[in-house]
Amino acid sequence: MTAARLVPCPACKQPAPYAPENRWRPFCSERCRSLDLGAWASESYRVAAAAPPDAGDDTPNPPTSH
Repeated sequence: MTAARLVPCPACKQPAPYAPENRWRPFCSERCRSLDLGAWASESYRVAAAAPPDAGDDTPNPPTSH
């Protein structure tokens, strides 16, 4: 049987076995898994996105009178 591959825990960076025996994989413990879930739930993690266009950009320009 081969040894489980060790990966850094996403929360605390400690080595954690990446194997079916580790029920919290890729985390090292239930605590780290819960902390990560809490960060997602509180929207601490953000994905960068482009700023939306201004509302005025989509409206046609009013005709100008000379």
